[in-house]
Amino acid sequence: SRRRRRGGGGSGRGTGGGGGAEEELVAPAAAPCGSLRTSSPRRARRRRRLRGPAGAMRRYLRVVLLCVACGFCSLLYAFSQLAVSLEEGAGGGGGGGGKPQAAEASWLAGGGRGAARGEGGAGPAASPGGSDRCKDFSVCYWNPYWMLPSDVCGMNCFWEAAFRYSLKRQPVERMHLAVVACGERLEETITMLKSAIIFSIKPLQFHIFAEDQLHDSFKGILDSWSFLQTFNYSLYPITFPSQNAAEWKKLFKPCASQRLFLPLILKEVDSLLYVDTDILFLRPMDDIWSLLKKFNSTQIAAMAPEHEEPRIGWYNRFARHPYYGKTGVNSGVMLMNMTRMRKKYFKNDMTTVRLRWGDILMPLLKKYKLNITWGDQDLLNIIFFHNPGLLAYCFVFLRVESLFVFPCQWNYRPDHCIYGSNCQEAEEEGIFILHGNRGVYHDDKQPAFRTIYEALRNCSFEDNSIRSLSNLLELELQKTVHTYCGKIYKIFIKQLTKSIRDRYDRPPKE
Repeated sequence: SRRRRRGGGGSGRGTGGGGGAEEELVAPAAAPCGSLRTSSPRRARRRRRLRGPAGAMRRYLRVVLLCVACGFCSLLYAFSQLAVSLEEGAGGGGGGGGKPQAAEASWLAGGGRGAARGEGGAGPAASPGGSDRCKDFSVCYWNPYWMLPSDVCGMNCFWEAAFRYSLKRQPVERMHLAVVACGERLEETITMLKSAIIFSIKPLQFHIFAEDQLHDSFKGILDSWSFLQTFNYSLYPITFPSQNAAEWKKLFKPCASQRLFLPLILKEVDSLLYVDTDILFLRPMDDIWSLLKKFNSTQIAAMAPEHEEPRIGWYNRFARHPYYGKTGVNSGVMLMNMTRMRKKYFKNDMTTVRLRWGDILMPLLKKYKLNITWGDQDLLNIIFFHNPGLLAYCFVFLRVESLFVFPCQWNYRPDHCIYGSNCQEAEEEGIFILHGNRGVYHDDKQPAFRTIYEALRNCSFEDNSIRSLSNLLELELQKTVHTYCGKIYKIFIKQLTKSIRDRYDRPPKE
């Protein structure tokens, strides 16, 4: 800006003679950083409005709108998570609504012998393209992709974008159960399989190793159960290593040592529950199957102790070979992670070199065959005696267990009550799995065991028959109170009653 300063009597400064006018250029003062050089009246009025009550209200409204937007986004996220949970519920667990798998049979050649392999009815399987697109409006939930499930029809749900979304079903986990049957064990085996079907929740896959003459009988009975659609089955011949087949077959009871070779035969099976033919399930197999999740990183199998009371134990008093723990373990109920068993190298007392499962069995038999009494069970005790071991970690030696030991209620035998009750867990919670060794299902020495066996053998798959099982058993077991095992008959039906109530008496979930 220019300012004119005139000389003379004015206030301006003169540099020369009086009265002469002089023009002086004065530089403008520096404006503050970021400020406007000129002040607009419109902007000034705006600043005054923002500082007043109206401006405060506008700021408040903006904050409110921001909060509402955030809340709306949170609700969308919550509904999307709800949709995910509903979607998983619709897709999991082997629910109904699909077409059952058809039964089929094929013959496999193996070692010059026919291996009958039958497939019983599996749990309901989802058939492609077979979904019902007329579900009720109540299932019309939004999924995270803003589309509807493919099994919801447009006339109920006002948006036919469902065609772009296919409801994915997770594969149903099957529980694998193996048994070995020879001689006159057909009836026992069928009764054991029936008890597993009655109480179990997840679908079952049976692996039945039997002598050739029993295959047709097994197939006929199991095919007649195919209407249940809750299990598959496979039949296999008895198979031992060709060089020592006769020696293995005669070990202890006929065919009992077949269980030692299950990890080598069932190479595609990850985990498996092996049981003797004289086993009865009194609660869902799902519960013992869930123990696999409790294995640590080094455990490969689970068994129960042979005895709870060392004073009546067999191994600690009579064994002429190494055995696991204080009283040994019983192999009548054996839960296996067979993938780990196939990979593990086992320590032994025959060589400093660790051997795999398939390489250690025959050397053990050759070394101890004159000292073992209970056959394959003794060999398992020897193997697990040498495995646990010690693991060096940060200069500290840690004990590494290969065996998970579960309580006696998972393998309850006459030894637990004929000398007085010595299974504390069964007294508190009841028997989970009944093991009728010593032939107690077929004589009158232990009528409590025989009563349970006959009731399950004669029970049908009708709901009313199963619901009445508990009351019928209680009346019959009261007749056995003159025996040691009969005096505590309530532990025989405690879990069975609970399993029936949970499985059959509760109304189905909608």
